[in-house]
Amino acid sequence: MSDERLSAEQTERYQAHLTLPEIGEAGQRRLLAARVLVLGVGGLGCPVAQYLTAAGVGKLGLLDDDIVDRSNLQRQILFGDGDLGRNKSEAAAERLAALNPDVELQPITARLTAGNAAELVAGWDLVVDGSDNFATRYVANDACVLAGIPLVTGSIYRFEGQLTIVQSPLGPCYRCVFPTPPPEQAPCREAGVLASLPGVVGTILATESIKLLVGSGSSLLGRLLLIDLLDNSFRSVRIKRDPGCALCGDQPSILRPTAVALCRAPEA
Repeated sequence: MSDERLSAEQTERYQAHLTLPEIGEAGQRRLLAARVLVLGVGGLGCPVAQYLTAAGVGKLGLLDDDIVDRSNLQRQILFGDGDLGRNKSEAAAERLAALNPDVELQPITARLTAGNAAELVAGWDLVVDGSDNFATRYVANDACVLAGIPLVTGSIYRFEGQLTIVQSPLGPCYRCVFPTPPPEQAPCREAGVLASLPGVVGTILATESIKLLVGSGSSLLGRLLLIDLLDNSFRSVRIKRDPGCALCGDQPSILRPTAVALCRAPEA
């Protein structure tokens, strides 16, 4: 953490954080020194990136190789009609640059794979996974566990969301909870998703990230938070590290990020 005092402009900008004993100036300086990689700048990645930028995270990586499509605009709040056809990471970085000059924004036009994951997550203090598919979630989990980097991960589907934190060896990894890949879900444009759901889940992802970076409060480590906005239910389920886990167990067999074979979802 930098020993530099906050400037007058920063003191004014982050005043609401500085008055919180759980953050204060020391916590804000931790945020300003932090390096966070966001995987996917879609429904979840947009609010995550927006709030982490506003909070003053020092360097924010935005990884996405997709382009903005009109069907994204219903829920991906960083984009508008003028961004159609643009790369999501670049369009998001441009929008976020106007939000907070303290934050260094690094758009990364790439897709996380088993082959490049170790290189892409290296050097970051925290990774936030807002990807839209199980294959990427497993690879992100592997790369972060092997590199010793905390991972805040979430997913959404229709009216539902789930979130957890992976911080091995302090708690379970994604493979402990889902040792066998579930059937891949249909994309949002086919299955449908409530416009505001990514905002709810993404805001909690950003909150958990800030708490980890400043070292305050309890986290979702060892818990899976389940959200259903159709009936307004929030519940958390305790999850435990699996000693037999192929990645973080007592005798691991996965020594590098590894792609998983996904099953197709059953026909309706």
